[in-house]
Parts: sequence; structure tokens; C-alpha cells
Amino acid sequence: VPASSPVPSAFCPAPHHIKTGRRAAAQGQAEVRMSSARSPAALGQGDEAKGQGDEAKAFYETLAPKQRPKSPKPQNAITIAVSSLALFRMEEEQKIYREQGLEEYVKYQVEHENEPLKPGAAFPFVKALEAVNSHLREIYPDSEDLFDIVLVTNNHAQVGVRLINTINHYDLFIERFCMTGGNSPIGYLKAYHTNLYLSSDSQKVQEAIQEGIAAATIFSPSKEVQVCEQQLRVAFDGDAVLFSDESEQIVKAHGLDKFFEHEKTYENKPLAQGPLKGFLEALGKLQKKFYCKGLRMECPIRTYLVTARSAASSGARALKTLRSWGLETDEALFLAGAPKGPLLEKIRPHIFFDDQMFHVEGAKEMGTVAAHVPYGVAQKYKQTTEERPAKSLE
Repeated sequence: VPASSPVPSAFCPAPHHIKTGRRAAAQGQAEVRMSSARSPAALGQGDEAKGQGDEAKAFYETLAPKQRPKSPKPQNAITIAVSSLALFRMEEEQKIYREQGLEEYVKYQVEHENEPLKPGAAFPFVKALEAVNSHLREIYPDSEDLFDIVLVTNNHAQVGVRLINTINHYDLFIERFCMTGGNSPIGYLKAYHTNLYLSSDSQKVQEAIQEGIAAATIFSPSKEVQVCEQQLRVAFDGDAVLFSDESEQIVKAHGLDKFFEHEKTYENKPLAQGPLKGFLEALGKLQKKFYCKGLRMECPIRTYLVTARSAASSGARALKTLRSWGLETDEALFLAGAPKGPLLEKIRPHIFFDDQMFHVEGAKEMGTVAAHVPYGVAQKYKQTTEERPAKSLE
């Protein structure tokens, strides 16, 4: 300490610590020996050894398996069942199955099981679900009100290794599998407490709808559009998706003028529920967990009603129906028959649900992952052989 500086009290020995005679001299010699042991060279060697030890510890920590979150109980979770072809792309593999048969298909999958599959149409949606789970676990560490993703496929068990390796490659949290070896997996959906089933196979989706399970056929967009990674965005059509097809039946049978008259007459009578009302309800339940923490504007879930209805002539009944259910969407877009694709391009949802294929096609063209809900009067046509989906393991 420089002479002109005040000496800190910590350096001032208390009277009873003052030592005299041999005892003080002996301690002084010991202190000299200790100070020489702590020379700069010795200190440098010690720091180097400590640094090497820290590096070794860090290296072995990277080898240790990461602690994965605990899966929620199925009865408490919002279960999203996704087929392997919805989650991953397998064009080459499906071509082998169609042209060379099952045995060659399984053989190819086993031979390439260490090569991860590419992300499919449902992949960004699943990643967004997991981002919501991360936020929920931060705020409610002990809650099981979470999304639970189940891989549901009619693939054979031998293909499961490649699916597992792919899931681990992308660090997805999918612990529940249903692999039915060529049989339809639809009969298992209720046992898994499924809230939503996404598949690339329209026939399986139709089966699920008939079983009373919310389901949709998912399609890849025609072009790639970047979507938000930290906020789940889900867009719904109204009639025959959230609501029943009651109003669409009137349009088909009697035209738009009769429809507008009907909606005005029954404005205060809620519409019956459609196949995806329960999924919107599940999303709303999770949203409220953020709202009650004062996080409405920071909520990682955002919902949209995107309907061909006109606001003035038929919009009130749609909004009053949602209110009667205790539900809401964050945004409501009434397009009065205008194309939905351009609006969806601005929203950039992870998924858009509609019951009419021309709206699905329009959304795809603008880069939106769209899903067809085969429900209601708009589906009353018979598929020709050419329209049926090609044979696939999905």
C-alpha cells in the first residue's frame, strides 16, 4: 500500500494478534517459505493445471446424456398424433415401396437407418408445439398441461430405428410411438387420448373424423416460407371446421341470399360445433395459463379465424358462437369470398385448417402449410380411382 494512501482496516492487526520473541520470528520464517512457494511461476503452473482440469470436466459433461423432460400423463396432455409421412419426407422410400414391394422397402430403411430423414410438412408445427412446452415448463414446472406428440404410423417395427434416429437427430421430444405393421392405426387414437391427428393419407383422416377425432390431411406448401420458431400460430376456417356445416348446407341448397337471411335470423343462436372446436378449446386452455400470469401479449400461442364469411352480413353469428363456448381467437379475418392465400402469407401460420380443397390449394401456393378437414356437405362427392391416394406406408 503506498505510504500516502490510508491503510485499510482489514490490514491492521488487532492488539491481541501482535506476536513477540521467538514465536513471532518462527512464524515469520514460515510465512517467507510459504510466499516463496507461491512464486509467479508456481502460481502459473497451478492456474494451468486448473484450466486443464476445467476443460476435462467440460468435455466429460458433454458426453453425459442430457436430462430430458418428463412426459405428461396422456389424460392430462393435449395429444397431437402425427404420421411419419406428415413429419418427415420419404419420397424415395415410398417409391421403393410402390415399385419393389414391402421387403425391399424395409431393407432400404434398415440399410439407411443412420441417415436422418428430411423434415416434412408437420415438422415446423411440431417444433412450435415443443417451444410452447418449454415456455410452460418455465412458468409451471410441475404442470402436465402440455402438448404430447405421438408418432402414429402403419410402418413396420424394423423401420422404427430410423425414425428414432431421425427424431434424436433433430432433438425432438417424441417418446410415444404407435407402429402398426401395415394395419390402420386409427383404432389406437382414442387409447392415446388424441386431440388432433395429422396424416398425409386422406382415407385414414376420414376414418378418424368418422370416429369423432379431430383430424386433417396435411400438405406441404409449394414454396418455402420462414415461420416463427417461438410462437405457435394456428389458423382455422369457420364453417365445417370450428362450426358445423349447417350454414354451408343452406348456401349449397338455396344460395347466398337465403344464407344471409338465415344468419340474420339466427344471429343469437350458437352454431353447433365442428370437428376442430375441441382443438381450439385446448389451445385456449393453454393460452389462459399465460394470461393469468400477465403474459397475454407475450403468449407463445396465437390463433386466427380466417373465414370466407362477410363481417356485416354473417360475421356476428360466428363471433357470438365462439363467445357462447367461452372461446376466442386472437384475430378474426372476414374475407367475404376473397382468396385466403394472400392473408395467410402475411400471418405465416404453422398450419391452416379448411374444409374446402380450393382454399387449401390457394394457401399452399402462397407458402402456407395447409390441412384439409374432410367434414360436411362440401365433401359429398365420390372419389374416382385416380383421386384416391397412392398406396403408401405412412
